[in-house]
Amino acid sequence: MSDISANTPGAGPTAGGPNAGGPNAGGKPKVSILGQSARMKARNRTESVFKVLGLTAILFSLAILALMIFTIFRDGTSAFFQTRMSVPVTLSAEVLDPAGNRNRDEMTKQTTMTYNKVINEAFLAALAAKGIKTDDVPAKELTDMISKGAAGELRADVLADPSLIGQTIDIALVAGGRIDGYMKGRVTRASAERDTNVTMGQLDVADRMKEAGMLSTSWNWDFLTNTDSSDTRPETAGVGVAILGSAYMMFLVLIMCVPVGVAASIYLEEFAPKNRWTDLIEVNIANLAAVPSIVYGILGLAIFINVLGGQMGVEALKMSASLVGALVLSLQTLPTIIIATRAAIRAVPPSIRDAALGIGASKMQTVFHHVLPLAMPGILTGTILGLASALGETAPLLLIGMVAFVANYPAAPWDGGFSDPATALPVQVYSWASRSDPAFIERSNGAIIVLLVFLLIMNVTAIILRRRFERRW
Repeated sequence: MSDISANTPGAGPTAGGPNAGGPNAGGKPKVSILGQSARMKARNRTESVFKVLGLTAILFSLAILALMIFTIFRDGTSAFFQTRMSVPVTLSAEVLDPAGNRNRDEMTKQTTMTYNKVINEAFLAALAAKGIKTDDVPAKELTDMISKGAAGELRADVLADPSLIGQTIDIALVAGGRIDGYMKGRVTRASAERDTNVTMGQLDVADRMKEAGMLSTSWNWDFLTNTDSSDTRPETAGVGVAILGSAYMMFLVLIMCVPVGVAASIYLEEFAPKNRWTDLIEVNIANLAAVPSIVYGILGLAIFINVLGGQMGVEALKMSASLVGALVLSLQTLPTIIIATRAAIRAVPPSIRDAALGIGASKMQTVFHHVLPLAMPGILTGTILGLASALGETAPLLLIGMVAFVANYPAAPWDGGFSDPATALPVQVYSWASRSDPAFIERSNGAIIVLLVFLLIMNVTAIILRRRFERRW
């Protein structure tokens, strides 16, 4: 019997078993769990290639960002420094205050032309006193080394303090744009040979003045406080009005957008019935967030300025006003804030709502006592990022006239400053970049640095607030 069983086909313990037919039975080779199949190796190769591509994309993006920031800081940091000439100036009472009354109203009759003559005479006398050789340079070229805005600065100082009349004071006169650029390395002798706004003689005198200690480059606070200037004196241009105008607009956008945006988000997410009307509203909010910014500028020009400000006579709504800019940016920012706020509210687990309702809380109490505190980090982050995006907008502000030359600061908010002409940092960048003088390009890069600092502060604030109000559940 044992012999028959051993020779019978299919008989025995291996017949039909898992090992029947040997290791290659059924055409499926056995693979050890310690090894990899060809398909697994292909998957791993694909994953490795994807990782390399992803890392390459990130490194490439970081390299482009680093190059951009390096270029901006390389060309813009010099805007925060200014070349000045140390000159003793005698403020003659016979010239600047003939009446001798020290009356400010009477002293305003002396124009900048009078102060310019005083500065030119003092400058030529200071060069002679220092023994600086100027025989090979005409007097007109020497005085052209001084900025055309220096006389205005001296006049403002004298009118602010009439007691200066009759004294001899050391004044740091602002150097002209080309001399300032030469001291910073932006202007070279090779470029000066092709430039009609500067002569080799002026550069020679500038070198001699530097050796004599009359010419130096120092930190320039005026860049952060001065207003814009004309094309003939870029060295006195500043971002003061742009900073204040941006601050006014961001304040108005904040108080107009945040309450409306958060309230609309709470209603749509927690209280609104789910029907075709709310679906239509949600679709339109998403569409408004994707509308190009220049469309909002056209809307602001047509409605706020032409209709409300022009035909209906609302005096506060006029060209270049911070209020109009804030209204336009609010319309643009509101959909972004609503979307971000709804996402933050939706991220709160439903169990929080169920637990609150289960212990007897009303719908209103559930939302304001439990849901909103947990969603607050996301709401704050979305709000600040939306404001940061609005701060960098240019196109809608160009259409409402904020690119206009603004030579005076807007008044305080309580004195109607929101309706005064103003500009914004991105618009100021555009305005300076469109001018031909290289000194304005330097100023433009400096304004970009100021704008980046503001954006960095807002993003850091968003991170801090998010961590401050974040709650674990």
